[in-house]
Formats: sequence, structure tokens, C-alpha cells
Amino acid sequence: MSSPDWAPLLARLEVLLARVEATWPSVGIAAPDWAASVAFRYRRRTQGVGRLEPIRHLGTIGLDDVREVDAQKDKIVRNTLQFLEGAPANNVLLTGARGTGKSSLVKACLNAFADRGLRLVEVDKADLVDLPDLIDLLADRPERFIVFSDDLSFDEGESGYKALKSILDGSVSATSANVLIYATSNRRHLLPEYMKDNLSYTHTDDGEVHPGEVIEEKISLSERFGLWISFYPFSQDEYLAIVDQWLGHWGVSAEQRQTARPLALIWALERGSRSGRVAYQFARDYAGGQGAAWAAQAEAGAPQ
Repeated sequence: MSSPDWAPLLARLEVLLARVEATWPSVGIAAPDWAASVAFRYRRRTQGVGRLEPIRHLGTIGLDDVREVDAQKDKIVRNTLQFLEGAPANNVLLTGARGTGKSSLVKACLNAFADRGLRLVEVDKADLVDLPDLIDLLADRPERFIVFSDDLSFDEGESGYKALKSILDGSVSATSANVLIYATSNRRHLLPEYMKDNLSYTHTDDGEVHPGEVIEEKISLSERFGLWISFYPFSQDEYLAIVDQWLGHWGVSAEQRQTARPLALIWALERGSRSGRVAYQFARDYAGGQGAAWAAQAEAGAPQ
């Protein structure tokens, strides 16, 4: 006798539980132990209560570790320092090529300025619907908070889209002076764009082009970020410079780093990308003991 298939029943129970949770009264977000960490992760409500969990094992990346994006680094550091000093500062949208250091720059800023009162709260895009309550919790704190949403993009109709849009610029209540929103995305306008959207453009008699309502809606969210920082694919020389920096970080000698250059190019070719992330992954592999094996195989002409 075969065992029963519980999957349909479990699926129905999950739907029922979600409906019951939606009827529970919301009692806000529970405050964490603020001394437990300089970074926190927001978790969705359970029985009407959201919670901030301290992140106890933080990455140690520093501003000097993020290479070949000096112009972008200068902008985000300047904006963050303005924020910490109580001067006007902007919410930030970091967009562009994958693996070029967008998220790393935000984490590096936290590590650089945590001793000056900077804190970070990571929020997944699915949880942005709770953003107003989260900001209410942070508003009374003496620290300065970056609410960080990584790899942000929306499909049409998602609830978090409207919540974020309202908080950025448009809500009746003002955003707290001790909170900024930093987000990264591979999409400049955060929503998918289709060829049919171009049909909504209109042309006046003098040739001026006006975007239609569809386009206006898709750019309205990204426009509410006061500072856009764009990242671009790395050239071969930039990629190799990042490889060299990370190999040096892990104690690989200058002579070995020079030997590793062609191997790093092979690694990038196999990955189809010369991003900073690929450079970091190659350097970890090489410095972790694979360097000699790579060199031997390359010299023998063996496939990797």
C-alpha cells in the first residue's frame, strides 16, 4: 500500500493559514536588542508581529577592497557622510552590470562608518509592504539607518512596489531624517520593460516625443531615488586589476599574481563574464591551493 500524498493537503493548509494570519490584528514590529549588531535583517510578520534579527557575522569588506569603481564609490561615500552629519542626503539607487560592486559598496560603507552611528537594516523586496511600520520603529532611535534592499526588481502589481514608492516621495507623512533607502538593481527602472510599451509614446507636430502612461509609471519609482549611481561592465584590464588586488589580499606573491593573469582570463571566458564577482571567485580558488594545478594544466594544454 502506497503512502498518502500529503502535498495537496499541505498546500491547502498553507493557503488557509495565510488567510487566517491576514485577519490577525497588526501590533507593529518588535524592537530588537540594538546593541547586538550594527546590521539587522527584517523578517515578515508572524501573528501580526514583524521582527528585526541581528546579523552577527558581518562581511569584513572595506572601501579599499572595492576597486575600479572610484567614481561610484566617491558618490556613495559623500552621500553617506552627508547623512551621518545631519546634512541633506538622498536615497540611492545603484544600477547596472551584475557583479560590479553595487552591494559590496553598501556593505563597505557600513563597515567604514558603523563607529559613527551608521546602521543597516536589510529588507527583502517581498517585505517592503511593511516599510512604513519599520520606519516608524527606526524614527525614534539616535542611530542613522540605511534600509537596504538588494537586487531589487518588481513584477507588475507587487504590493511592495507601491509601499516603496509612497515612502520615497508621496506619502502624507514625511520620511524620518535618520533613515535613507539604498537599493541595488540590474534594472534601471526596477520594472520589466517590453517592446509594446514603446507604442504608448506620442509625437507632437513639432516632433517632440512624450512617453505614455505605461512608460511614465515604470520610471516613476526609480525617479524618486534622489541619487542614481550606474555601474558598467569591466574591461579586461580592470578585471585583471581586481584579480590582482584579491590575490594580494590572500597573500599571493607578486610573481604568482603575474602567472595567474592568463589563468584568470580563462576563468572569465568560461564564465562568460569579467565582473568583479568572477574576479573574486577566481582569486579565492587560486589562493586556496588550486594555483599550482591550474598552472600545470595550462602549461600542458589540458582543458580546465
